[in-house]
Amino acid sequence: MSIDPGLRRLALRTLLAAFPGTTAPGWAGDLLADGLAGHTLFGGNVADAAQVAALTAGLRAIRPDTLIAIDEEGGDVTRLGHRTGSPYPGNAALGAAGDPDLTRRVYAAIGADLAATGINLDLAPTVDVNTADDNPIIGTRSFGADPGPVARHTAAAVQGLQSSGVAACAKHFPGHGATVTDSHLELPTVDVPLDLLRSRDLPPFAAAVDAGVRAVMSAHIRVPALTGDGPATFSRAALTDLLRTELGFQGAIITDALEMRGAAASAGGIPRAAVAALAAGADLLCIGAVVDLTLVESIAAEIATATADGRLDRHRLEEAATRTADLAAWATPPTAATATHRSGLAGRPGPAPHRPDLALGVAAAHQGMTVEGSVERLRSPLVVRFVAGWSIAEGRVPWGLRPHLATAEEIEVVAAEVSAESLTRQAGERPIVLTGRRIHNSAPARELIEKLAADRPVGVVEMGWPSAWRPAGVEAFVVTHGASLANGRAAAEALNLT
Repeated sequence: MSIDPGLRRLALRTLLAAFPGTTAPGWAGDLLADGLAGHTLFGGNVADAAQVAALTAGLRAIRPDTLIAIDEEGGDVTRLGHRTGSPYPGNAALGAAGDPDLTRRVYAAIGADLAATGINLDLAPTVDVNTADDNPIIGTRSFGADPGPVARHTAAAVQGLQSSGVAACAKHFPGHGATVTDSHLELPTVDVPLDLLRSRDLPPFAAAVDAGVRAVMSAHIRVPALTGDGPATFSRAALTDLLRTELGFQGAIITDALEMRGAAASAGGIPRAAVAALAAGADLLCIGAVVDLTLVESIAAEIATATADGRLDRHRLEEAATRTADLAAWATPPTAATATHRSGLAGRPGPAPHRPDLALGVAAAHQGMTVEGSVERLRSPLVVRFVAGWSIAEGRVPWGLRPHLATAEEIEVVAAEVSAESLTRQAGERPIVLTGRRIHNSAPARELIEKLAADRPVGVVEMGWPSAWRPAGVEAFVVTHGASLANGRAAAEALNLT
């Protein structure tokens, strides 16, 4: 069956694709010329800031209003900092600091970093209220477990980010914070009445709308009272009735990655998921990280075919394309003339290259960190870092104290594979500082810490979502509320290890 070229182009205007590598393949640019809304960058697209700026400039030369998106949340989810860790603490630390103005300044700094590299759509902030302590996908990405403070920090984050000219995207609607499974891997269910959803999960989204957020991202979660058997991404009741009509949101609704099993498996593949999302009220479809020309064309073809045969209303598709174009118009970066000015005129040097504000990030990390007990007997320790996994959203980003240590040695261990005796021998007369992420979830780690604390001065640095657990006998317990580069630096400074 031949595809109507006009419908194909209209379908492309609703898609965020992606590509591998630090340079764009020819097909990525060809699709932009044909109308593709834009591309999402991931860690594999990033070598350094100068390379990203050149990459985005090349894409934008093809079409100036191209949307170039990224997941840059600060904290544990970073793409620009995927080689070193983010220079800023994430939402959990900002929430713990309790200062919305600080949140605004940190997000303005993140926005400045993105704008300097030509990125104009940040798939952040995460505004989920993390009410499930063992949530495997949100955790430290959340401002906290209380909807009131989360809403205040949400508004500040949106205002800070958009003050830089970068569009913000509040996620994951209608709230991923109560889930105990990962929507990358399956379809989580939040089985609560709508009244609870409205009082617990929706206030941050309402605050984002009031703050003028340009985009909201749908979640691949099932809320039976709202979405029935499918995810919110495919639910007209969620996206149109609740988000648009009840909360009054007029910007672009962006889907979470359609390649995730919470969406693709629910619909019978990514192309069908795209049609279902558009029909429900989504405007811009994030395909995911693993994308090639064949996949994009198959999605566009399915959207075009569904429109031609009546499964998808043409007015709905045109509406989605228009909202996406409006988002791109708002987020279009300065003109080429401005770029020329920045490079210097008449032989004058341009301004110094933009650098992330690590000093702000570390100061904010200190404000969001708690230190219980005393660090006086923990000088020049052996630092033991527990091996910890990572979520798909985070990726494998460096974390821990090692980059900041001047007066200590760090080793890495698997808690279940090391004994207190072997660590005692390796430490000699030194105290021991143990660091990890969600240490309370590991029985071997908990047991090991308490055995060591019975023998010598021991400190613990928790860099994941915290718990009420505190090991017996330790000198100090440090909670960083995140594992970014800034969080690690703040913890090392608190322990006098820098």
